[in-house]
Amino acid sequence: MASVSFEEATRQYPGAKRPAVDHLDLTIGDGEFVVLVGPSGCGKTTSLRMVAGLETLDSGRIRIGERDVTNVDPKDRDVAMVFQNYALYPHMTVAQNMGFALKVAKTPKAEIRERVLDAARLLDLQPFLDRKPKDLSGGQRQRVAMGRAIVRRPQVFLMDEPLSNLDAKLRVQTRAQIAALQRRLGTTTVYVTHDQVEAMTMGDRVAVLRDGVLQQYATPRELYRTPANVFVAEFIGSPAMNLFTLPIANSSVALGDWRIPVPREVTDTTGEVVIGIRPEHFELGSLGVEMEVDVVEELGADAYLYGRITGPGPALDRPIVARADGHNPPQRGSRLRLNPQLGHVHFFGRDGRRIR
Repeated sequence: MASVSFEEATRQYPGAKRPAVDHLDLTIGDGEFVVLVGPSGCGKTTSLRMVAGLETLDSGRIRIGERDVTNVDPKDRDVAMVFQNYALYPHMTVAQNMGFALKVAKTPKAEIRERVLDAARLLDLQPFLDRKPKDLSGGQRQRVAMGRAIVRRPQVFLMDEPLSNLDAKLRVQTRAQIAALQRRLGTTTVYVTHDQVEAMTMGDRVAVLRDGVLQQYATPRELYRTPANVFVAEFIGSPAMNLFTLPIANSSVALGDWRIPVPREVTDTTGEVVIGIRPEHFELGSLGVEMEVDVVEELGADAYLYGRITGPGPALDRPIVARADGHNPPQRGSRLRLNPQLGHVHFFGRDGRRIR
């Protein structure tokens, strides 16, 4: 096993106006499961391919353990990659697909058979070893692709959106299996996804990327509780955090008729501040911001209310989302008052960076 380090790693494609990955500094500990997450085009897959050796660096370095692999051929990096599209050989059986890399490496047949059987037991694939990929479900094919990586016993697993082709229920099941399997094997894993729910439920730590630049690298809990900037605040959490740009007056801001004290760090008392409140941190009350409910999403125990601010103030007619009790939620078209739980209000400067 080994750690993975990006040291000021930069990759800019010919003709591009900005780097796909821009001076990425990131260290993934030995045995750690780290998720790279962000919107399409943020550089997460390029970063993964840089570790694999499938993308060259324009500057900076990649290390696996103590070894600088920046200019090392992909086959010599001791990594195994699981792709989005499975990439199985249709004419081979499951066992042959899983053992193919070992066969190419001229591993003895007995050892190949032993490694394939060990991986099949881990992945519950023993009944399918003689089948062809066309006779498998999507989830089973994905497990075969993982098995092919496992039998190589690499220092690092690289996974590029491996669940994106699965239906919602199977995706939930498989992500739990992948996380449990990684804990069992203890292999350093770098996992790419655009789904922030996957990132939050699977990763020991999560790196949030935007336009090739690292925005924050932290545990899922820290990302949720203390987002470093407005982008992370909006990206992490479902539904997204409510954000309001409000003028400061007398060291406070007004959300409807609910006044919120501004942190001392904000010294410009004539300026503005961005406040963030997650949907689950609003409470129904007689004071606060007035909301007209346009849509009610009932999810069983919880319900999410989507609507507009209708009361007085600078946030008038802004969209707003709040969570309510799913057993007796307000109806569409109703008007209600929301006040924030003061211990859960986030403050950001006009530059988008977190103040508190």
